[in-house]
Amino acid sequence: MLAYIFKRVLYMLPTLILTSILVFALIELPPGDYLETYVNELLAAGETVDPRQIEYLREEYAFDRPAWERYINWASGMLVGDFGYSFEYQLPVRDVIGDRLFFTIVVTFATIIFTWLIAFPIGIYSATHQYSWTDYGLTFFGLLGLAIPNFLLALVMMYLANEWFGTSIGGLMDPEFIGQPLSWAKFVSVLEHLWIPVIVIGTSGTAGMIRRVRANLLDELRRPYVTTARAKGMGEFRGLMKYPFRMSLNFFIADIGGILPQVISGAELVAIVLSLETTGPLLIAALQSQDMYLAGSFLMMLGFLTVIGVLISDILLAMLDPRIRLQGGISR
Repeated sequence: MLAYIFKRVLYMLPTLILTSILVFALIELPPGDYLETYVNELLAAGETVDPRQIEYLREEYAFDRPAWERYINWASGMLVGDFGYSFEYQLPVRDVIGDRLFFTIVVTFATIIFTWLIAFPIGIYSATHQYSWTDYGLTFFGLLGLAIPNFLLALVMMYLANEWFGTSIGGLMDPEFIGQPLSWAKFVSVLEHLWIPVIVIGTSGTAGMIRRVRANLLDELRRPYVTTARAKGMGEFRGLMKYPFRMSLNFFIADIGGILPQVISGAELVAIVLSLETTGPLLIAALQSQDMYLAGSFLMMLGFLTVIGVLISDILLAMLDPRIRLQGGISR
């Protein structure tokens, strides 16, 4: 196992290098740069532009240098925690991300826990009570959760939260706490607002996971080893949890590779509708304004978390399911 992990970590290095090259190439592909976008915005607003100031900024931000030189400076800076400079916010990228990354992590993991707590019990019940009225009812609500657009549900939840509980519309806290240091009052305000995005974002994910838990568990319950366990007198609950449920978790473990990137990108549209102080809207704004180092840093974080998530899922799958071998080849 240790040799396998070491080999996978070595494979990650060229993968991340190639990812950084592709990310830099993608953010360089659109015509122009941030300064050209900035000048066009000033001209559209009827303001004058000093060519000497623009030339100074072009030299200051290294836009007059070759692309390969700017890539090397950016990539080498990331190795020491320097993700570059955000032109839009006039701050280092790590300062711009700051609290937004923290709030994104809070929302993402709260949503994941909500999804697991709801989906697993319902999925297990539906699989063990196949074609019952309860199964049909849970299936209906699951499909309903998949069908309702998240942005529409977000609007409904904002209205209901304001009407029923007096919660301020939008954001992750009351306006007076924005930009303030963390305190008990601010923490309580975050909790009062957190349940709205958690329910909105988690609805479709919960519905989808219920269907997958049910389908995978049903497949395992039809295996011969389940019949053998019952014939030997093993109790229904113990027999369900020890083997079929454990084997049906393969898809869940494999999804870790997709869960970790959601820490950065998760639910951009819902975040915009709910005015959440998360990284999703910031990433979209950076791409629109061609704030290249801010956008590139986000994309590199997505790539890094994807690689780490796939590694974690592969290791856990090998530990969870003895049928999975770390090495290829034919068993004899």
